[in-house]
Amino acid sequence: MKELEGKVAFVTGAASGIGLGIVEALAQAGVKVMMCDIEKAPLEEAAAALRQTNVDVETVIADVSIKAQLQAGADETIKKYGKVHILVNNAGVGGGGGYGAWNDNTWNWTLDVNLFGVIYGVEIFGPLIEQHGEGGQIVSTASIAGLWSGNGAPYNVSKYGVVGLSEGLRLELAPKNIGVSVLCPGIIRTKIMDSERNMPERFGDTRPQLDLSIDADAEEFMAAFRARIEAGIDPLYVGELVREGIEKDWDYIFTDNEFEPMIDMRFGAIKAAFARIRDREPRR
Repeated sequence: MKELEGKVAFVTGAASGIGLGIVEALAQAGVKVMMCDIEKAPLEEAAAALRQTNVDVETVIADVSIKAQLQAGADETIKKYGKVHILVNNAGVGGGGGYGAWNDNTWNWTLDVNLFGVIYGVEIFGPLIEQHGEGGQIVSTASIAGLWSGNGAPYNVSKYGVVGLSEGLRLELAPKNIGVSVLCPGIIRTKIMDSERNMPERFGDTRPQLDLSIDADAEEFMAAFRARIEAGIDPLYVGELVREGIEKDWDYIFTDNEFEPMIDMRFGAIKAAFARIRDREPRR
């Protein structure tokens, strides 16, 4: 999408962090943005601040893990703007915990928001983008953890899912003039460490069940990680990268090169695994 001015975008997780950075960057380019979030007060506050800069933004409240609420957000967008060109599936949570620490609630919450929220967004907004025939872009926020896994299987699984979904959709939607990008950010200054503030009661207790013998080490690690996030990359910078990715139809959008060696290591291991069996003839 080389020309963004006058286009319409729907952005989830728009009240703060990466989502707000994306909203601001798009609005600066003349995009009309429907800001969607589960947190009403921060969303309205963010929108009010943006309107002071004479940009066109509206708000809608939705829990992306509930398809009907996301559909209502789409309906409100069409009612206000008439069409949608850009979908940014950005809402996400930091649910996780290592092996033996998670529970079913952890998996349900993390996958429902991080993966099914993206799936619902595509199912609802894909046809809306397709029907006006003007082309468009779908951007979904995964993580560098969608390409290289550390501790925290629920989070990693959800983000690998977003990467896989985006890669497949890019091939499927290209003939329809709809580009697909996946954002794989590194350490960004967001509220991801406080995700449970928005956890609906229906998911119950998702807190990792830490082994008391390593609890102190885990707490020390989490404190250090929180400090890294607080000193992380500016969300508006990420938003500007996403805007450029939409304009140029990037497949992957990265925020920095910190984790490139880990990605090289992963693909090196994959190549080595192929090399091990290269001279073998499969039995059929």
